Amino acid sequence: MPQLSPMLQQATPVIAARGEGAYLYDADDRRYLDFTSGVGVTNTGHCHPRVVEAVRRQAGRLIHGQYTTVLHDQLLTLTERLGEVLPDGLDALFYMNSGSEAVEAALRLARQATGRQNVIVFDGSFHGRTMGAAAMSTAGIRFRAGIGPLMPGVAVAPFPDAFALGLGEDEAVTHALRGLDRVLATTSSPAETAAMFVEPVLGEGGYVPAPPGFLAGLRERADRHGILLVADEIQTGFGRTGRFWAHQHSTGVAPDVLITAKGLASGFPLSAIAAPVELMGRAWPGSQGGTYGGNAVACAAALATLDVIRDEGLVENAARQGRHLADGLRKTAADVPAIADVRGLGLMLASEFLRPDGSPDAELARSVQRYATERGLLLLTCGVHGNVVRMIPPLVVTAEQIDEALESWSAAVTEAVR
Repeated sequence: MPQLSPMLQQATPVIAARGEGAYLYDADDRRYLDFTSGVGVTNTGHCHPRVVEAVRRQAGRLIHGQYTTVLHDQLLTLTERLGEVLPDGLDALFYMNSGSEAVEAALRLARQATGRQNVIVFDGSFHGRTMGAAAMSTAGIRFRAGIGPLMPGVAVAPFPDAFALGLGEDEAVTHALRGLDRVLATTSSPAETAAMFVEPVLGEGGYVPAPPGFLAGLRERADRHGILLVADEIQTGFGRTGRFWAHQHSTGVAPDVLITAKGLASGFPLSAIAAPVELMGRAWPGSQGGTYGGNAVACAAALATLDVIRDEGLVENAARQGRHLADGLRKTAADVPAIADVRGLGLMLASEFLRPDGSPDAELARSVQRYATERGLLLLTCGVHGNVVRMIPPLVVTAEQIDEALESWSAAVTEAVR
């Protein structure tokens, strides 16, 4: 009898039967508070009525209009509407299905547009599992092992993880930028470097925000050397961090290329890269395309997602509820020495677990995550060593639901550390 690949390891034993808002329900109708959001996908919550209605309506009109054969109104309208939220000047879009595909498309664009072959990424980054994206990912050996040789032309520079480095934020930024300058001087000549790819908040690498000074330093070096700055906002975009785009926490810094996916269509497969039309026009003919990119139903879901985010003030709610959640996480951490750090932006928060000797405690992190599941709170781990527990609630989450989660979190931590 066929079965799922045994390599698909589930973080929880839950078999979801339905979802509503911030909750998932199993076949026995047991309710779980979902603070995973499908790994940062269901920003509008599960089955938001406006998204459901838009999908139903579009499915009755046109399901698939292959966008290198014909255009459809949902694709054109979405492109126009994204202009309302994209950084100024990013006025050309190319649509795909997944984040990894979008990273590959941005990589292809950067190399073709500049005529340079190298890219620089940052320690702890995650850009995807496809071959090019995996070569650019250093958030864990599982993303790279056993598939070599990996794509050449990728250099890794330091990320300013102040906690991991044992430095203050300004010192960490100085350290990382000096490390980048060293990479440019020793490993990837500026004349051969097409782009720098950066996550404004490390995702799989442990939910570490990039300080504004770091992104400003990247922007300055990109401008000085004619290198493209690519913001991987796959997980951080669409309001997740309390700004529509996470790079907007760094005033005056804008990318040359922006990558988005996850929260774009409330659970439907849709991703995109955005760039200035002049830059996008430097891609080679035939380099952009795909069977399912810009799917009509997914575009309809994305349009409804934009409406919900705007009309319900979800970016502002992410900032407000994020502060509430962070305060509660820090209150729990104050009484638990094993929680060595609480960090993040908006509703993208994490707690890092260390042993008394300062080494990563992945076993304790997994234990807390399991106990939380037993109490009806769904969470995920992350971090290079798997010792970080992350919270990614939907942006529709309420203060009462935050309190419910914090109560379950505190009890799970207490049970795991006893």
